[in-house]
Order: sequence, then C-alpha cells, then structure tokens
Amino acid sequence: MWAVLVDAARGGAVAVDHVCAAAGSVAGVDSAAVAVILDATPRKLVYATDRTASELEDLTLTLGEGPCVDATTGGPVLVTDLTVPECRNRWPVFAPAAVLAGAGAVFALPLRVGGIRLGVLDLYRARAGDLGAEQLADALVLADTACAVLLDDATRHGVDRDDQWPEGAGLHHPEVHQATGMITVQLGLTAAVALIWLRAYAYSQDRCLRDVAADVVARRLHLGPAGTPGDRDE
Repeated sequence: MWAVLVDAARGGAVAVDHVCAAAGSVAGVDSAAVAVILDATPRKLVYATDRTASELEDLTLTLGEGPCVDATTGGPVLVTDLTVPECRNRWPVFAPAAVLAGAGAVFALPLRVGGIRLGVLDLYRARAGDLGAEQLADALVLADTACAVLLDDATRHGVDRDDQWPEGAGLHHPEVHQATGMITVQLGLTAAVALIWLRAYAYSQDRCLRDVAADVVARRLHLGPAGTPGDRDE
C-alpha cells in the first residue's frame, strides 16, 4: 500500500491528495474526499478528487446529515445502495440529493487517534455495490494513512488550537468558517448555532452553503436577529 502511495506522490512527500487518488484504484471507488472535524467549527474539506466528490461534500456540509456525518461520531458507515428505503428513512434529505449528484454508494471511514476525532475519509461510487473484504481492509489502511499525514502536517505547521488548520493542507471554502465567525460576533451566538442558521437559510433557498456564506462575508446577505432569512443586497 505504501508503494502505491509513494508512486502516486512521484518521489515527493505523501499528502492527502495522494491517499485519495490511491483509494480509487485499491478500493474500486470513483471519487474520494477528506474532511477534518474540529471543535466548534463546521467540517472542513481538505481535498476532493473531482467535482462529484466536492458536490457531495457540499451537500453534507449544507444539510448536516448523511453517512459522512454519522462516521465522525461513530465507526465506519458503509452504504452500498443510497436508493433503498432504509437510507431514505435515515437520511431523508441527503440520500435523494446524493443520488441526483451521482452517488450510488458511500463509504465513510472515520479518522481517529484514540479518542480524538480528526475527520473522515469519504469514498463515493457511482453505482450501487459493496466493498470486498480486501478492498475494505485497504480502505481502512488508507484512512489510517490520511490521519497520520494530517497529524504530521499539523505538527510541522505548529497547530495548537482546535479551530486552526495549516493553510498548506489545502482547505476548501474558508468562507463558511468566516461567515460563521461573523454571525457569532454580530449576534452573540455560539458557532454551532450560527452554522445552523446558515444551513437553514441555504436549505430554504435551495442554495449551496458556501455560496450563502460568501454572500454573508461580502455583506450582500444579512441574517436577522431572530435567525430568519435576512435581506439580500443587490
């Protein structure tokens, strides 16, 4: 497995993107992504292999439900068919939206060190179907590797707070975190409640969370003091 990662890195340091790239070949999936979960902040997308993975990660962030959410608080969540009734019942909003985005199966593997929750490795397949025993074993190794790479990167960049991550980690969509912080300060809310407001507005307007956050950061959108949808400046 390490030889596969070294080959993907082409002589350079192994990074999260190399882990995601290797997942396609060893686990037989079409897309992969890694997100970190830090205290009092929304999940942060570190890397996505393609547009489909990025869109699915956006859905998870916007809706706040799905296999990739459940895996951050429990063990691996292996969903072989998103269209079955059990999935619709468990994730009534995420499941149909993910199918429309091109996902038939999702395999979410938590990134953990002891009791510390670091994030999740999300593997997506366009067609329904499970992982073979060897594929699952390899995917779990990749999850451990992604965890080690992230921790090594954090150590080298001197991360010492639970709301930080090194810029070199390739984080996507910082506007979500900026908007959450702005609402927290402006309205005296906790970060968790501010994020709920952002999600509620994005869902009610059928918009992507990061687009709504960008409007908040640019002051084109203001949320009211009661958490209701605010006025949007043209």
